[in-house]
Amino acid sequence: MDRLITSVPGMEAFLRCRDLPSFCRASDTKDSILQQLAQETRKNSEAHGLLLNTFEDLEGPILSHMRTKFPKIYTIGPLNLHLKTRLFKSDQTSSSPSSNSFREVDRSCLSWLDKQPKGSVVYVSFGSVAVLSREQVFEFWFGLVNSGKRFLWVLRPDNMPENGGGDDKGVSIPIELIEGTKKRGYRVNWAPQEEVLAHEAVGGFLTHSGWNSTLESVVEGVPMICWPYFADQQLNSRFVSKVWGLGLDMKDLCDREVVEKMVNELMVEKREEFVKSAAKMANYA
Repeated sequence: MDRLITSVPGMEAFLRCRDLPSFCRASDTKDSILQQLAQETRKNSEAHGLLLNTFEDLEGPILSHMRTKFPKIYTIGPLNLHLKTRLFKSDQTSSSPSSNSFREVDRSCLSWLDKQPKGSVVYVSFGSVAVLSREQVFEFWFGLVNSGKRFLWVLRPDNMPENGGGDDKGVSIPIELIEGTKKRGYRVNWAPQEEVLAHEAVGGFLTHSGWNSTLESVVEGVPMICWPYFADQQLNSRFVSKVWGLGLDMKDLCDREVVEKMVNELMVEKREEFVKSAAKMANYA
């Protein structure tokens, strides 16, 4: 899995088998999802142009290689920043705040963040699709608590061990996790992510590396720990760590000791390095 793939222009020095999109891990080249994606990708040549949610300073070298195959590529991102600007202008003439979230957010986490020191909190969210097993939830939870760092965790009800259904029903949560969360953590079902990332108390983001979350973190200058789940997330996490230097890549691992180690690397040991890189990239966005 760590073998370098040298046949992709612009990625020869860092792309490994491990970093390919999840559908490339199919054991059969006739895999239906792999074939469907290949078929759809080939249709790009039929388009008049491609609009991509990215920006030149973020992916310029790769975009240059892509344009040798398809010159009409237009970078119009980060779309979340454009939307944020429009919503801000709209809110000036509106009596109620606007939101682009499709889930009900728990804004109490913002009040909790207001009480935390600057840059002290790790924000944890694996998006709206990723499904963690009971064991994975506990490994992340132990790692966060054992790190001794403050954390805000978006843990959807379908990923809560005591509410998970099936064999997960009635699973008790160890007392050390309950107490550790009371002391240094806060847990919500869903959070206003862009507001959280923009909050001065947030110093790091443990993320599934979805493209929207990645861009939102880039815009706010927040370093990342990446735990990709599927699709493009494997490649996104490699760019975050190896190409852009904005954080750490934890793909294919889910161990409490690794989580604890990486949280401390991001928040303490390599914090200055990552914050500097993240701030620089945020200025380009």
